[in-house]
Amino acid sequence: MSSIRQVQVTFDCAEPERLARFWCEVLGYVVPPPPEGFATWGDYERTLPPERQGAGFVCGDPSGVGPRLYFQRVPEGKVVKNRVHLDVRVGTGLVGEERLATLEAECARLVALGATRVRVLLADGYDESCIVMQDIEGNEFCLD
Repeated sequence: MSSIRQVQVTFDCAEPERLARFWCEVLGYVVPPPPEGFATWGDYERTLPPERQGAGFVCGDPSGVGPRLYFQRVPEGKVVKNRVHLDVRVGTGLVGEERLATLEAECARLVALGATRVRVLLADGYDESCIVMQDIEGNEFCLD
């Protein structure tokens, strides 16, 4: 029997800290404390070579259950649909109008944070309704 492995989800992005803080708000994640000997992450960043300053940022589930999220700066912008995306599970166990109302309420909260609503996919007899969205850098995710 193999052992359970932890998973980290890595985002390529233009502004790692900004995108990490967006996802903290979406998921209830937190930014870990800065390395020992530094009062803030800014203090730590200033010790790095200029090309490494702002190159990465991390956040995680405060309970330690969910995956760690890592955001790394890359020079190129996003140009095609994600091959992997996150499903933010806010409607688990709900169906019909109750599910749609829950999804819509969360969608409104996330739009206020800078997310973009793309489209609603209505229940089709196989899958329940979900809302396709984009984060502040255009990465697709679903409210499910």
